[in-house]
Amino acid sequence: MLLNMTEGKPIKLIIPFMVPLLIGNIFQQFYNIADIIIVGRTIGVQALAAVGSIAPVFMMGVGLTIGLSNGFTVVTGQRYGAKDMEGVRRSIATCTYLSLIFVLLTMVLMHFGIDWMLGLMNLPQEIYADAKSYVMIITDGLIAMMGYNLLSGIMRSLGDSKTPLYCLVVASIVNVALALVFIIYFGWGVPGSAVALVISQAISAVLCVVYIYYRFDDLHVGLKDVDTSWQEIWAHLRMGLPMAVQFTILGSGILILQSFCNKFGANTIAGFTTAVRVEQVALMPMISFGLSMAVYTAQNFGARRFDRIREGVRACSKIALGFALCAMVLFFAFADKIVIIFLDNPSPEVIEASRMYIFYTVPVYFFLSQIFVYRNACQGMGVSLVPLLASTVELIMRCFAAVYLSSIWGYKGICLASPISWICSCIFVFVCYRYFVKVLESKNKIVA
Repeated sequence: MLLNMTEGKPIKLIIPFMVPLLIGNIFQQFYNIADIIIVGRTIGVQALAAVGSIAPVFMMGVGLTIGLSNGFTVVTGQRYGAKDMEGVRRSIATCTYLSLIFVLLTMVLMHFGIDWMLGLMNLPQEIYADAKSYVMIITDGLIAMMGYNLLSGIMRSLGDSKTPLYCLVVASIVNVALALVFIIYFGWGVPGSAVALVISQAISAVLCVVYIYYRFDDLHVGLKDVDTSWQEIWAHLRMGLPMAVQFTILGSGILILQSFCNKFGANTIAGFTTAVRVEQVALMPMISFGLSMAVYTAQNFGARRFDRIREGVRACSKIALGFALCAMVLFFAFADKIVIIFLDNPSPEVIEASRMYIFYTVPVYFFLSQIFVYRNACQGMGVSLVPLLASTVELIMRCFAAVYLSSIWGYKGICLASPISWICSCIFVFVCYRYFVKVLESKNKIVA
């Protein structure tokens, strides 16, 4: 069901929209978590290290599909808020052909540049082959991932956060089942995990297509809706490209951390991988806060209800604070037990590496959660440069901390890099949000 977020109390609109989105994001992350658990417990530490070591490359490829789809569909949400259904269909057509072009280009670049990227990451020789095969299978399946992320982004931009969840639940179950079959019964090892992931994403995309086709006649796109004018293309590129670059920058920052971490051997890589995977679960609610803000802000921006934007952001910020506090308590309480989920009888080195990363990063989750809220609010208002600059600030600070602090404190310096970057980026994006929302409100008063 489509949802108009330009009328009614913001908190009563945001929470019901956010909950299915949150569950869906957790299920999407469950793809990777399930693969890591299956690989770690059925194959061993080196296989776990292989999959975990190329997580930044995986994130850069998949992040591109998420960034483009979320950025492009901001335009869709703005037009829906303005009650321009013809514009919505035109936006869906533009999102589709632009997404296809960028995904095909990414696949080509990844095939030519993967050896160079893996060389930069200092991968131990014993895990190189598995790491490369995993990331190349994921690369060849980017079209399926783009399909789901784009279709779910379109539905979310129109206020429907439940349907993508239902499709994702089915796909997650299929992913676990296929991973077990491919790894245990077929003996495909690490590549089997990647194949299962791609197939399950393709299934979720097909389910979204079927639902949209039979449920929403207003969203049926024909040749008459295809607009290849530069004005239409630029309206989407100016929102999608900064978001895509933003995810690429974030992936680059994690790649740098991973490359330094890879120098410490398989046990440290496995511990770091485990902790980062847990962090990615914690990121899912934060991403949900951000996506909710992007949709809410885009619709109200399109309807010129600028007065509602500040109220909605304030409410979402409080929810994010509550989550950050709960996450801190839970992770501190169960830090030592987390590694056991991923590995049988983990060594003390693996446990210590995982615990150290968690203890240094969890207390700073508040700043990380606020980044998602304010960054996506700016995105929904059409200020696409702010998320890009915020990500750049985060990358610069993470690189500086990783290079400088790791040379002094070793692995502990790597653990401190993310908290430092989050604090700096949060301060930057908060100041930008306050400035631009005041500009919008003042312009609205002048027009009125």
